[in-house]
Amino acid sequence: MRIRQASSLLAALLGILVSPLLHAQTATLREVRVEGAKHLTEAQIVPLTGLAPGAQLGRKELQDAADALVHTGLFAKVNFKYDTHNDNLVVTFHVDENARLPVSYDNFPWYSDAELDEALRKEIPFYEGHLPEAGQVVERAATILKAFVSVRAPNVEITHQVVLSPLSDGSEQQFTVEGPVPKIAKLEFSDPKLTEDLAVRAHIAEIVGHAYSRMTIHVFLAEQIRPIYQQRGFLQAKIGPAEVRLSGDPNQQKLTEQIPVYVPCVPGTIYRWKGVEWKGNGAISSITLTNTMGLKVGDVANGQAIEGGWERVREEYGQRGYLEAKVTPVAAYDDAAHTTSYEVSIVEGPVFHYESMTISGMSLAGERKIQETWSMKPGDLFDKKVFEDFMFRLESHRETIFKELPVHYDTVGHFLQTDPAKGTVEVLLDFK
Repeated sequence: MRIRQASSLLAALLGILVSPLLHAQTATLREVRVEGAKHLTEAQIVPLTGLAPGAQLGRKELQDAADALVHTGLFAKVNFKYDTHNDNLVVTFHVDENARLPVSYDNFPWYSDAELDEALRKEIPFYEGHLPEAGQVVERAATILKAFVSVRAPNVEITHQVVLSPLSDGSEQQFTVEGPVPKIAKLEFSDPKLTEDLAVRAHIAEIVGHAYSRMTIHVFLAEQIRPIYQQRGFLQAKIGPAEVRLSGDPNQQKLTEQIPVYVPCVPGTIYRWKGVEWKGNGAISSITLTNTMGLKVGDVANGQAIEGGWERVREEYGQRGYLEAKVTPVAAYDDAAHTTSYEVSIVEGPVFHYESMTISGMSLAGERKIQETWSMKPGDLFDKKVFEDFMFRLESHRETIFKELPVHYDTVGHFLQTDPAKGTVEVLLDFK
């Protein structure tokens, strides 16, 4: 026991001798190291600490440097450790990087994306088209963009926000000009069939004549153009991004109040339906699920119909009490055969039974009418379609439930309170 106590005491004394950097002490910085980074390099991170070799530093300065890294927005967590020898200090920062989002420019008609990216890259050396959700780096990028565009667009402000991308999965860091921007004079597509399409022409008025906004255009493309391609089997059509195309040198001209917008569209291959492989389904047979899709081998792979098929599969599970079933399709494309097939993973989850209904904001007479009309009894397998049909009647055809009873409400709040442990559902209705 005495030997162990002596060893512990000696280790403690040695720790003090080799690591003398306490709150009131300083040492000369010799080297800064970084570990844990996945995207940025050590050479890119070290300048962000604000530390310089030769400086006299204590724990406070090291903590300030760690805080500075966090404030950039690039890092979710920063820790540091240090070693000292002969009054020389080596500090190592361990960083956990934040996720970074693709950068988009909403309404900068004066410049191409490449020009704006280059402006940021000149001032932010590690910039490569992605930025974090927030932090000093994002604010600095907005300041750089404001100075850059002021040559052609003075007296504007630059704002930023994280938005969902209409044309791709995921979010993006979008920069927006707050101030006067030109209006859209016309919208042209590289695919002439779109220009000739009557449905497209009917909706172009939603864009033309309005202030230039790439986000607005991309929402239009996602809602009006993509479905056209999807319905015709062009499942991998490349749409956008929208471009401002001007004749002449933009550096030598001032933008007019109205500008032409061009949208590149490449339809690609028409795919045909090859089939689907189901995995994880136990409650419903693969044959039933395949029939639910409503597609035949060799049919043009209508993307809208395919999405509708997945929704019907989810509804099929919901009618059987599987309220938490997860249906995850993964597409495979055979470009040589021009076919598409899917592998679908299903996690059925627990099966639920109806337990009770709780009603608020309704008269006692109204509650009785609701309970009398509701078809499920306690213990019944919960059928989500029955619930949805009942909600439709409450919201749009209340007379089918209340008959001649006068009731007054504008909205019906509803919620299914599930208890996976008991396998039960409580229906909550709130009338306002």
